[in-house]
Amino acid sequence: MGWGGEIAIAGVYESPRRKAPGVHPFQIQAECVQGALQDAGLSLSDVDGFCSSASSPGEGAGWMDVCEVAEYLGIEPTFVDGTDTGGAAPIAQAGHAATAIAGGLADVVVVSYAGCSYSGGADFDSLPSTWGPWAYEAPYGFTTVATYALAAQRHMHEFGTTPEHLAAIAVQCRSNAVSNPHARFRDPMTVEDVLASPMIAAPLRRNDCCVVTDSGGAIVLVGKDRAADARTAPVWLLGFGEAVGAMRTSQMRSFTETPGAASGRRAFAMAGVAPGDIDCAQLYDSFTITVLLALEDLGFCSKGEGGPFVESGAIAPSGSLPINTDGGGLSSNHPGRRGVFTLIESVRQLRGQSPGVQLRGPSVGLAHGCGGQLSATATMILGA
Repeated sequence: MGWGGEIAIAGVYESPRRKAPGVHPFQIQAECVQGALQDAGLSLSDVDGFCSSASSPGEGAGWMDVCEVAEYLGIEPTFVDGTDTGGAAPIAQAGHAATAIAGGLADVVVVSYAGCSYSGGADFDSLPSTWGPWAYEAPYGFTTVATYALAAQRHMHEFGTTPEHLAAIAVQCRSNAVSNPHARFRDPMTVEDVLASPMIAAPLRRNDCCVVTDSGGAIVLVGKDRAADARTAPVWLLGFGEAVGAMRTSQMRSFTETPGAASGRRAFAMAGVAPGDIDCAQLYDSFTITVLLALEDLGFCSKGEGGPFVESGAIAPSGSLPINTDGGGLSSNHPGRRGVFTLIESVRQLRGQSPGVQLRGPSVGLAHGCGGQLSATATMILGA
């Protein structure tokens, strides 16, 4: 079904920058693209496809960014994708790029993203809070963190999930980050530390929220012919799915189910595997509740069982589903649109090159991104 097993990621690169004052995101993107191409044994002259989303504070036009970054790189691709679904975008773009390669529209496609959220901050003046649908939410506090906090409150109300369950996710990500030399935070952390951190939007505390960093990443996708000549071991794309739900909090049908239920089903069906076949999962972790909902929506546990699943130790390196082995967005790296890093870490795991916790011989991995206010998801299943 589809192009599963026909398209590979031949090169990856993650910027080690976590604080880059005075550096434009385009420069970081250029470094990442060059690094990923070098990893694949290719050069800019080989690239005929390019995908990227918003890279600068205040810039939301993905089509403009993809053109501007291509110009900055000095390339003129004949296939481009500036689709911007937030944290899901790089995974979605990888799926679109694979479709383009399979259809003969491109040969070598780079997907890249960079942001300077730490040094540049957010351009809040650009947020459309006084017009359109946001006029009925943003002025009253329905920011991104507030929406995720509402989801956490509802999950606790419906299923008895506890702050300790959420805190255990942050603790596991921190434990994984300890051995990652580039992780933003590496000091050990306990559940008690999470629960003692300042409240941001109840029930989410500071350590339930992702770190804010500068950084970027890129991946190089090719077909079978190119993959045979790759400098490093290619990792194959087996299955892909994407889905979009409500953008506005007031329009959500459920606070406890995300579009991940749909994108996951499609990815598993295309790959011909089941949740029990996944050796490791890199799950978007903008907040601890994001991970809990993904575990349930992707079928790793039943709806409402995310808390006990985490509490059992299942997400630890020794558990049935190790997650976020580089430390994730909760401890390692989150400049925005972190889906690109879930793909990069999936590739590194399957190659045996994780800078965090390297598992023993994983053969099937999953990368999952979530964007907006639990609004859009993309899921990719990869094989060694």
